[in-house]
Amino acid sequence: MFDLAKNSLAILLDIDVRNRSNSVGESAGISNTAIGNATPPQNPVMFPPRCLPYILILQSPVFRSLTTSPSAAHLCRINSLGDEGIQSLSEALKTNTTLTSLNLWTNAITTEGALALSETLKTNATLTALNLGWNFIGKEGALALSEALKTNTTLTTLILEYNSIGNEGSLALSAALKTNATLTTLDLKRNSITKEGALALSETLKTNMTLTTLDLGYNSIGGEGALALSEALKANTALTTLDLSTNSIRKEGALALSEALKTNTTLTTLILVSNTIGTEGVLALSETLKTNATLATLNLWNNSITKEGTLALSETLKTNTTLAKLTLGANATGSEGALALSEALKINTTLITLTLWKNSIREEGALALSEALKSNTALTTLDLAMNFIGKEGALALSEALMTNTTLTTLILEHNSIGNEGAFALSAALKTNTALTTLDLRRTSIGNEGALALSEALKANKTLTMLDLRGNSIRKEEALALTEACKPSVILRIFYIQ
Repeated sequence: MFDLAKNSLAILLDIDVRNRSNSVGESAGISNTAIGNATPPQNPVMFPPRCLPYILILQSPVFRSLTTSPSAAHLCRINSLGDEGIQSLSEALKTNTTLTSLNLWTNAITTEGALALSETLKTNATLTALNLGWNFIGKEGALALSEALKTNTTLTTLILEYNSIGNEGSLALSAALKTNATLTTLDLKRNSITKEGALALSETLKTNMTLTTLDLGYNSIGGEGALALSEALKANTALTTLDLSTNSIRKEGALALSEALKTNTTLTTLILVSNTIGTEGVLALSETLKTNATLATLNLWNNSITKEGTLALSETLKTNTTLAKLTLGANATGSEGALALSEALKINTTLITLTLWKNSIREEGALALSEALKSNTALTTLDLAMNFIGKEGALALSEALMTNTTLTTLILEHNSIGNEGAFALSAALKTNTALTTLDLRRTSIGNEGALALSEALKANKTLTMLDLRGNSIRKEEALALTEACKPSVILRIFYIQ
């Protein structure tokens, strides 16, 4: 139990080990004068999702009044602040004038805590981002926050993922967004929203011209919900990102969205992960992309797309000049689909990221893509994980890397390329001047392959990340790799004693 107004607050921060910065204060938005009895770690880093715990003490007077107080407080993954803690925090926020970002992800906050925060939002004029993901605010909490949004003029980001707000919460938020003119990002993932909630949001999107990002992933809006949102997209001129992952929109939803994209001129990112849109759905989207000039990112992961759908997308890529990122992971493209995509890549000059994870493209597909890489000058990221490309596929890709000057990330995880594949890639790395990330996890590389890569690292001047986890490499070879790495290279490896 604590009282932020009277006592020091021990806050367990999550510190992300991926994005390094120069100091904890800098990475967290917290100045050194706001840090009490704590010694910053030597390699401080940014925040969630994957984090290490670290204790920071924020003295309440500093938190509440000083100009050097935090601008961002990440109180996530704490041992349950709970409603009482949130009530104290809400009181502090009524007078605090510096905090702009507050992350309360997973804090056992219920309706009561949400009510306290909502009251604060009616008067607080500095907070711009609030993350309440994975709590228990329910529909009543959503209703309270919706009321606050009707008068609040500073909050731009609201994350309510996994809060069981349901359709009633969605309806309340939809009503608030008809008058709110500041919120730009709304995350409603995993909230048991069905077509009724989607219909309400759709009506709002027809008039709201402020919201730019809407995440409805992992709900149950179905084809009818997708149809309603599609109608809204025909009128809306503000939304740039729409995530409908795992909503069972099926081919009907894909067809409706395709029609909307023929006239919509603002949506740049469409995420349709795991929606079973099938061949008909992807054919419709492919046809639309021949004329649509704004969509830059399309994610069709796990959608029962076969070679026929891939062939259609490939034809579209030959003329489309705006799509930059295409994700086709966990589908059934096969080697024929990979061949078609390869032909498109020989012509296309705008696609920079292509994800073909687990598509059974095999050696033939890898050979075709390798040929394309010899002339393509746009692609920077290629993900071929879990595709059975074998050593022959690795040899072909290695040959392409000797001349390609644009690919920066190559993912070959789980492909059994063996030592021979490692030898070929090592030879390529000695001359390649573009590749910065090479993922070789679980690729059946042994000690000889590891030694070859060690020699390559001594000559290579551009690689910054090499991942060799899940291979059969002894301690001696792992040490050789470590010694060969330049200070700028991140090496990820597990060795066998």
